[in-house]
Amino acid sequence: LPLSYSCSASTSKSPTLRQYRNLQTAVSPVVTSSYLPTSYITQKQIETPTSPVKSSHLWIPFLLTKVSSFGLGKEKQGPPVQESLGAFQKLPMVMPSIDLYSSALRKSKRVQPTKGCIANIAKRERNRGAKQLDAFMKELALPLKGYMESFPRRRLLHPYERSLIELTLGDGKYEEVLGKVDALRKKVLSVGKEHASLCAKALSKREAEDRLSEGVEKLELVFQQEGRAVDDLLSIAKVLRAMPVVDLEMPTLCLVGAPNVGKSSLVRILSTGKPEICNYPFTTRGILMGHVILNYQRFQVTDTPGLLRRCDEDRNNLEKLTLAVLTHLPTAVLYVHDLTGECGTSPSDQFRIYKEIKERFKDYLWIDVVSKCDLLGGGSQVIYAKEDRSNDEEEIIKYRETGPDESFHVSVKTEQGLSELKSKVKEVLSNEMEKIKSGVGVDPSVASS
Repeated sequence: LPLSYSCSASTSKSPTLRQYRNLQTAVSPVVTSSYLPTSYITQKQIETPTSPVKSSHLWIPFLLTKVSSFGLGKEKQGPPVQESLGAFQKLPMVMPSIDLYSSALRKSKRVQPTKGCIANIAKRERNRGAKQLDAFMKELALPLKGYMESFPRRRLLHPYERSLIELTLGDGKYEEVLGKVDALRKKVLSVGKEHASLCAKALSKREAEDRLSEGVEKLELVFQQEGRAVDDLLSIAKVLRAMPVVDLEMPTLCLVGAPNVGKSSLVRILSTGKPEICNYPFTTRGILMGHVILNYQRFQVTDTPGLLRRCDEDRNNLEKLTLAVLTHLPTAVLYVHDLTGECGTSPSDQFRIYKEIKERFKDYLWIDVVSKCDLLGGGSQVIYAKEDRSNDEEEIIKYRETGPDESFHVSVKTEQGLSELKSKVKEVLSNEMEKIKSGVGVDPSVASS
């Protein structure tokens, strides 16, 4: 910017809006005592010059900031930023459709005609009716617009939370409900504007009253027919808000294994989690989160639904939840084996499931635990699952007898091996903390692909 302009500007009349626009496009900050176009330097250099400048030149970047603050120029918005974990806990409170409708109707009835002396009764009544219909429409549409803006787009969620939405609600259900809510909002606006306009054109007091009644009835009919979408959104918000909160900066121990092998019992022993414990498959119907404190350090422990021996295409949503935790979260794995077969899955099938999962997540920190070892000791051994062993491989025979190498044999009933397991868990979680601090973990972009 030529200094001659600044001198002349100080002696002339106050700059006009057009001159401010020209100033914004012409101003250049001083960098190393030279005038450079702003396109050649970064915003950081503008805010904090890398070299000292004379005090007489400090007004130039300051003026650039002040002119921009007048709203004469808008910065380009970057691409949408992916949400971090915890988006479900930020969901808004959704009103039931009947409450939303009743509240809007009650508020609209309080609206009075425009203040002033409207002598003509017909004009006063149509003014009141049009204003009430407009208020009714806005009281219905604005909350719906708020829901649309507050519920995050699924593509912007963390991959783990995207998986939870798909597996918990069903593929496409989340977007479908949001689409219906938006369609309801548009319908309310359309009907409200139409009937408010008709009311404003009424020729008599009676006609204005009739137009007002027709508009209210029409909006009520719209909500009766399509207001179910709001109740569906309320249900979705309740389900998602109840999902356990996962902290990516906190080490996590994920218990994995076939259904009913004793994972939930170990979660109760190792953490604050209180999962349901029953003797049937798929007791765990979701991701359950507990916490354990070791040496004043807080860790997470998750109980996951059991895995059966089948390909991924045939897995149910409960099994896919387990794989989603392992795929998208930085976890250490505690794999639980039941060699008695009491769980309903034979040891040979458990072995094959174990080998598949161990190969898929071979880079994870790992602990193997053989549960219910009180049923495996000495001559009192009880085998619940019968299977053909004639064609067993040597590796399966060894697994059936002792489980994986270096596995911990524990019993929740007799407390055998629990102290050694807790010490190992402490060691593994401490190592997992070091991995997180060093930046080694699950890359969401890779995991989601």
